[in-house]
Amino acid sequence: MKRSDIPSLDDLRAFEAVTRLGAVRAAAAELALTHGAVSRRVSKLAAELHVRLLEPDGRGVRPTRAGERLAQATSDALRGIAAALAEIRSASGAQPIVLSCERSLAMRWLIPRLSDFQDRHPGIDVHLSTGGGALDFARERITLAIRRLDFPLAPAWTVTTLVPEAVGPVMRPDMARRFAEADYLALGSRTRPEAWKNWLASRPDMSTPREIRLYDHHFMMLEAAASGLGVALSPRIIAADDVANGRLLAPAGFTADGTAYGLIRPRDALVTNSLKILEQWLMRQAEHPIRPAP
Repeated sequence: MKRSDIPSLDDLRAFEAVTRLGAVRAAAAELALTHGAVSRRVSKLAAELHVRLLEPDGRGVRPTRAGERLAQATSDALRGIAAALAEIRSASGAQPIVLSCERSLAMRWLIPRLSDFQDRHPGIDVHLSTGGGALDFARERITLAIRRLDFPLAPAWTVTTLVPEAVGPVMRPDMARRFAEADYLALGSRTRPEAWKNWLASRPDMSTPREIRLYDHHFMMLEAAASGLGVALSPRIIAADDVANGRLLAPAGFTADGTAYGLIRPRDALVTNSLKILEQWLMRQAEHPIRPAP
């Protein structure tokens, strides 16, 4: 067979994901593509082969007989490639664990604790990257991710709850009186623009601010609060250290919002002993979100 006889690998990956997940939308979420992009790739593949590959199945799709044959062959080939890559990487020496974490969580919670992990496990190399929302583990070469579980989760992922999310207003101690008297500027994050509105609706006993001002990220919002610019509505885990050391005050406590942070990795990923150690360490850190004083 000539190389030109084999369709695009991107088209085959899109088709395999659609048949495995049973829906174009689910495949798009897993591959971090748009619904339209996945549909175009599958249509292009069918046109090249001059055969119908999918047919409607309720709200989703299922492969035709020809589609089943191609889906099985593609799945087997991708598994073979993944196994070969894992073997090659293992033979070339220990590979670093690439841990992806949301920016503010990385800066305010994870990075201050990583030295503890390095001291305990100097032989495990952890590379930290930042990002939020949808994931493409293969393209971004991510081993493990920490995300707030507020977006569609692919069936091909293993998801472990790390810590429930809870939010509350935090402020410099000298802002407490102004907060109680409703004489304050509310600070929020553009990543959660409705957070203050939702929190105030859940806490009608609390005073309302003069104005709500949004920053690009939670870590910027917290620095603004620590500088006395206003009262920040913060996730508990991100503000935990500042509240514990007295830099910030949380007079109204923290209210669960029904979401959680989680550890995510591909279900078919090679789970090394180093990865297990890192996951267990992260779970222990989340059980005690306040960092011990040095």
